[in-house]
Amino acid sequence: MNTAPPQALVLDFGGVVTKTLFETHPLTERALGLTPGTLTWRGPFQPATDPLWRAMQADEISERDYWKTRTREVGQLLGEEWRDMSTFVRRARGADPQAIVRPEADRAIHAAHAAGIRLAILSNELDLFYGADFRERLRLLSLFEAIVDATYTCILKPDPRAYQAVCEALDLPAGACIFVDDQKRNIEGALTAGMRAVHFDVRDPSRSYAETLRPFGLAIPS
Repeated sequence: MNTAPPQALVLDFGGVVTKTLFETHPLTERALGLTPGTLTWRGPFQPATDPLWRAMQADEISERDYWKTRTREVGQLLGEEWRDMSTFVRRARGADPQAIVRPEADRAIHAAHAAGIRLAILSNELDLFYGADFRERLRLLSLFEAIVDATYTCILKPDPRAYQAVCEALDLPAGACIFVDDQKRNIEGALTAGMRAVHFDVRDPSRSYAETLRPFGLAIPS
């Protein structure tokens, strides 16, 4: 067991730094002019009523496949053909990216940065889902010294090479990093790669960030 103090915090993006699209259905419905309650799929919040989510969790489809289907469905509600997730995100969430950042994430990331903890993002689809200009519009991302995005590397978590890439970007061994993700398969991949890891619960972000910061001797500022 690795007992040395960790040196870096590596975060997944969607769901960990930002609220999930499941949580922002009311915002999406208002932005798109849909009747409240139109969007009924709830993913991890109500898996029993979301068979597509259950199929993704069972590795029958990929996370990208899940969101491709939801993107197409929502576009069809508007009589439009949406081909990429960035269209969905931009149309659903408007021009203010800060509005969808978890407040717990904002406080935790700033606290870690102020404490000298090195920060990195390891995402399967940051620019694919949010658009290539998103990084410039979300100031919080300027605190991260490395962003490894499979939009460009084409290496998806839980492939061991994804974790290796972010370790190489930080020039740190895997054991010096704590990785945080809301998908269990990606946590298992990180552990196999030698990282320490926290399985982020989107239903309880405060507890998840408290668990994340604890090994660094930090607490989430109030």
